[in-house]
Amino acid sequence: MKKNESRCGWCGDDPLYVRYHDEDWGVPVHDDRELLEKLILDGAQAGLSWITILRKRDNYREAFDGFDPEKIARYDERKIEELMNNAGIVRNRLKISAAITNAKAFLELQKELGSFDQYLWKFVGGKTINHKVKSMDEIPAQSAESVAMSKDLQKRGFKFVGPTICYAFMQAVGMVNDHQISCFRHKEV
Repeated sequence: MKKNESRCGWCGDDPLYVRYHDEDWGVPVHDDRELLEKLILDGAQAGLSWITILRKRDNYREAFDGFDPEKIARYDERKIEELMNNAGIVRNRLKISAAITNAKAFLELQKELGSFDQYLWKFVGGKTINHKVKSMDEIPAQSAESVAMSKDLQKRGFKFVGPTICYAFMQAVGMVNDHQISCFRHKEV
């Protein structure tokens, strides 16, 4: 970032948050496993701040076997208890169970359609929706696309995928560019 450029106001000055904003948020993702990871992490965030999850992201990657869907889908009650005792993640049984359910649904969807990436990106016509956001107040909590994604994911058995979670996910994986137009990342993304 050049000295006279600015960032979106939401990232503040926490170095972890700034790095996430500058390198990760809004960058288009097309890798199935990375998409699953981000969907699970956005579900884990429900009711919490994103910085809480961001600080635990590496712990999640370790605890959830690198977000390998086949491994997660086989988690049993013993593994759930192990995760419930892991202080490095959010110890919420519903969210942990949702991650397992989502891994199973992910595998079914891949078997049916071949690609989680193609399935998800169809909700935005295969390309990033570029908003011209001037202030954080203009950023919606959900959109018609996130509502449609949420409904379809839920129909397919996914959990913790409400329209607001789906919108945050869409922002994170670059389906929606909500960087403020004054932010140096707006044009880059």
